[in-house]
Parts: sequence; C-alpha cells; structure tokens
Amino acid sequence: MKDWKRQFIEFAISRKLIQFGNFILKSGRKSPYFFNSGLISNGNDLAKLGYFYAQALIESKIEFDVLFGLAYKGIPIVISMAIAMSKHYKIKVPYCFNRKEIKDHGERGLLIGSPLYGKVMVVDDVITTGISIYKSIDIINIYNAHLTGILISLDRQETKFNDYKHVIKINNRYKINSIITLSDLIEYLKNKPNMSGNLKSIYSYQDIYGI
Repeated sequence: MKDWKRQFIEFAISRKLIQFGNFILKSGRKSPYFFNSGLISNGNDLAKLGYFYAQALIESKIEFDVLFGLAYKGIPIVISMAIAMSKHYKIKVPYCFNRKEIKDHGERGLLIGSPLYGKVMVVDDVITTGISIYKSIDIINIYNAHLTGILISLDRQETKFNDYKHVIKINNRYKINSIITLSDLIEYLKNKPNMSGNLKSIYSYQDIYGI
C-alpha cells in the first residue's frame, strides 16, 4: 500500500471518519464499519481531506475539465480539493456543486461555481446504492456535458446494491477511483492486533456482500 493511502486511513480513523461497530447503511444493510466525511468540522482537517482527494485525482490520470461536488457532503470536499490542487500542484481547477432545490430568485439556477461543461469528474464521499450517481448524471446531461470519472473516499467493494457501479465498470464507460478500497483498509487492520475483532466482523460482512 502506498504511504499516502496508509496516512489517509490513519487520518480517517483518528478523526472518526471511519468507525467500527454496528451501523445501518442507506441500503438497509447492517455494516460493521462506516465512513462519514461529514464529521470533519475544522479547516485543518478539511485541508488534509482535500489533499488526499487531490493526490488520488492526480494518480488517476483521468482527463477532466471541471470538478462536480454532490450536495451535501461533496460540497466541502470539492472546494478543499480545488484548493489543494492549486496549493500542492499549481493547477487551477474549475469546480461547482449543485443545490438540493433550484433557486428561483437572485442568481437563480441549480449550480454554484463554474458552469458544467466538457468532461466532468464527480466527487463524493462513498458509493453505496449508486443513487447519487444517477442524480449526478441527470444534472450533467442538462448541461450537455458528460461524466468522465467518479472519485470517492472509500470503495466498499460490495455487490448487489452496487449494481450500478458494476454496470459502469463492465461498460468501461466511466472510471471509478477512490482514495482507498475496503481491501486497503483490511490490509491496514491486519497489522493492528488490537483491531482483530473489527477485522473479523469485516470478513464476515465481506463473505456476504463483497465482490
């Protein structure tokens, strides 16, 4: 595992972005672990998260014209990511995010930030059911742009409820990238004896839902 991926896992666990226990997912599944970027509540941690996203974006080598953050969790991510791209890589990246409701006064419209155009990279925290990706494609199509890739924090590497993700991979039309995968998290936990109970629960969960 690359050092920056290990650093991300340590960061995520220390900030409780990754938690272990019993959680009910949007899909209705009971999961022994949970990722929630919404727990970040200060500028220093948000800057670090943006850096990890920027690192993953650079290494993905996917061509894009604009970053699109999905409301709500994708909003701080895409902003911090654009700042990190400028600070660490001297790359000026256009970004935008959507409103949950179309504004009918003032500047009006569905988007805040850059127009959606050309090749769009969608940014979010995780993919579980794929519903948010459906919504993002609908928005992108409104502006005659097209989705070129998806970047998330954690790929849970699950089947069934992730059917849409598999359709994307099979068609080889879009590229899903993540800072880490469940396999990365498992590799990290293997070297932490005090986490053996959590690792056992993850293995059991993976036996049922893993790809």
